Amino acid sequence: MIWALVAVGYFAGSIPFGVIVTSFFTKKDVRAEGSGNIGATNVARVAGKKLGAVVLLLDAAKGALPVWAALWLAPAEPMLHVAVAAAAFLGHVFPVWLQFKGGKGVATALGVLLVLLPFSALIGFVTWALILLVTRVSSIGSLVGAFLAIVSAFLLGSPLAYALLAVALLLAMLWTHRGNIERILKRTENKV
Repeated sequence: MIWALVAVGYFAGSIPFGVIVTSFFTKKDVRAEGSGNIGATNVARVAGKKLGAVVLLLDAAKGALPVWAALWLAPAEPMLHVAVAAAAFLGHVFPVWLQFKGGKGVATALGVLLVLLPFSALIGFVTWALILLVTRVSSIGSLVGAFLAIVSAFLLGSPLAYALLAVALLLAMLWTHRGNIERILKRTENKV
């Protein structure tokens, strides 16, 4: 059952909702426009904020649902929950359907954390939303929000396995955002 749940996490995470939604509603390939990323921010740029919000919700759900299933089926197995969460995140970043070229994992990370660390995830989400509102730069909001989610997880005494998962997700997001970080430092980062 363990490997089956991890596989479900990966394959759920690898569903490229950004590509599917944008293609269905606009006939555009989100990978060929804007930043070329398949995530909600680029969908918002390419296809509009409403479709960007739809992709944000779907990408979060594809992280949340497999983790929720693992939590329901094996409530006393935090390492299984972490493994399924990591698999969903990695599925988004490295989707088998797109030759392992996916998104940055922010919404999927939000989804898994909403299940495992709901208050910390909400802190991260609100931080992202406020920074996006003020700066119109999603990447800064994503990284600062992820950092504050970690801080809150440790301050609230969350289960160590889940708090360490949040750390691992931030480290992975720093890697997936390396181009964004370069542009932020050069003050040339794309705005929404």
